[in-house]
Amino acid sequence: MGKRKGRDISGWLVIDKPAGITSTAVVNKVRWAFGAKKAGHAGTLDPEATGVLAVALGEATKTIPYITDALKAYEFSVTLGAATNTDDAEGEIIARSDKRPTDDEIKAALGNFLGDIMQVPPKFSAVKIDGQRAYKLARDDEDFEIAPRPLWVEELVMVDRPDPEHVLLEMTCGKGGYVRSIARDLGETLGCFGHVDWLRRIWSGPFDAAEGLSLETIDALAKTPELDAHLKPLEVGLADLTEVRVPPESVNKLRNGNAAMVLAHDVEYGEECWASYEGQAIAVGIFKSGELHPSRVFVHDA
Repeated sequence: MGKRKGRDISGWLVIDKPAGITSTAVVNKVRWAFGAKKAGHAGTLDPEATGVLAVALGEATKTIPYITDALKAYEFSVTLGAATNTDDAEGEIIARSDKRPTDDEIKAALGNFLGDIMQVPPKFSAVKIDGQRAYKLARDDEDFEIAPRPLWVEELVMVDRPDPEHVLLEMTCGKGGYVRSIARDLGETLGCFGHVDWLRRIWSGPFDAAEGLSLETIDALAKTPELDAHLKPLEVGLADLTEVRVPPESVNKLRNGNAAMVLAHDVEYGEECWASYEGQAIAVGIFKSGELHPSRVFVHDA
């Protein structure tokens, strides 16, 4: 295989994803607009969902796991009184109820979804079942079960109740959460069924929807220095890790993937850290006895 063509450009770009486009299509557009060799995103949004989609270019793709693991916040509307086969408004209604819970009943039920919970992903999701995507099996009307998965829910609050059929919620959660499952399970808990009406990711780790670029802006600034100016440094993706400093004599050792002495304060043995030299990330690794043992090394553009 030939080497992929493109610029060696690294950093993070925050997109405010519109409804009606896949996360992968957004990444492809960003890669094209920068002429970048490599790009990826931290945390898929469903095609109809909007909000923060953080796209990593070049060496920043090595920091994607840390953004994926970070807390994220969603604002979403739940339609009460109907369940759908996709757990959102795109699917077919499979059950109805005339029951409409009170505000107090909803607030009381939200407590069931706080802290460490077990969540069953929607059948129309990218979860793999025996090597096949669940959504493909669901489209083919296959009968299958998805095992529950652990999820940390930091906060789940009722923001508004515009009418008896709808409730507006805000949730802060950890990695791997499905908002559609929360809506479905809340409806079942309340005995009235429910599904997501609309969904917006308002922040993800250090990235906020308010700073996100629109796809129209990406198109307008494509292949220009003005677009490059919107790129955030790859180090932003390491915000949740402790920073240790690299003395000059350790830089080349770490860049070559070898353990080397670092300058660290209040860092525990075995802690994962990122090492910087003159403000640039050199490596991520495990701190042991005054040395960093690198697991990821960053190559900076000349």
